Amino acid sequence: MQVLGIETSCDETGIALYHSEKGLLAHHIFSQVSHEEYGGVVPELASRDHVHKVIPLIQSLLAEKKLNAADIDGIAYTAGPGLAGALLVGATVAKGLAFALGIPAIGVHHLEGHLLAPMLEETKPSFPFLTLLVSGGHTLLIKTTALGEYEILGESLDDAAGEAFDKTAKLLGLPYPGGPHLAVLASKGERHRFKLPRPLIDRGLDFSFSGLKTAVSQLIEKSPRDEKTQADIAAAFEQAVIDTLIVKATRALAITGFNQLVVAGGVGANQHLRQSLTQLAHSQGFQVFYPRPSFCTDNGAMIAYAGCQRLLKGEKSHELQVRARWPLSELRPPL
Repeated sequence: MQVLGIETSCDETGIALYHSEKGLLAHHIFSQVSHEEYGGVVPELASRDHVHKVIPLIQSLLAEKKLNAADIDGIAYTAGPGLAGALLVGATVAKGLAFALGIPAIGVHHLEGHLLAPMLEETKPSFPFLTLLVSGGHTLLIKTTALGEYEILGESLDDAAGEAFDKTAKLLGLPYPGGPHLAVLASKGERHRFKLPRPLIDRGLDFSFSGLKTAVSQLIEKSPRDEKTQADIAAAFEQAVIDTLIVKATRALAITGFNQLVVAGGVGANQHLRQSLTQLAHSQGFQVFYPRPSFCTDNGAMIAYAGCQRLLKGEKSHELQVRARWPLSELRPPL
């Protein structure tokens, strides 16, 4: 089965083609830059950019592989969660094209796409495994038993890890999007010059990063603004987040008895987090899996893969519907 994936949940237009036997055939992505001057995503601008880019990207991808629309067997699109207007662009294109071709179109949960993204790599996990999903909107520990069988073991009670990265970057005067810029600055800093809290680290599996963000804000206010101090603050913040994620993830591995950990979502591209977890996995005897960095952020490949798996399991098309809010706990296995 050859499935076209369409991702339009926020400010990146992702298109991909996945074959059930040959794997990922091609993927294109357009990252919007028009939001930088506003310091955050403007929903209306995001929707307009998707309108302009979805069809040309599909045409470009098919031309690259010397294929026609008639060669597509199914279409997967992000149905939520995300920006409602942006989601509707991908959904309507997917449904319209599917109707014209007489093929199924299936809505995919955005977070399911992320947690299955490592399946696109040569070295991949097998069910069951523990997922640490860390992004701008979510910080989740998920007991992942099978396709659609997800139990949330821990979640953020306030700011998600990625949100804390972006807010701290803004406090440091870094440009949007802040997370990657903060990571670059942190790589130049001394990680143990400043002591910052690790909220809730001594108990449970839930996360809290708002207190850490407040502590960083107070530290910035009373510290000099020289480049070294800024780098040291960034490094201390990054280390506090990473320490918290690692403690919670290893605690969840012990509780579940799993020996496989998947790290997905935008923060999963953080190189220091990857290095720290890889070293820990080697010393403690568990395996850790990541998508390639370009598949940690929003992309069409993960949507094409997740949709293909559900179509292969016999899941049928549904009515055109998008959900700006859609808890992962409401997702079910294919019927």
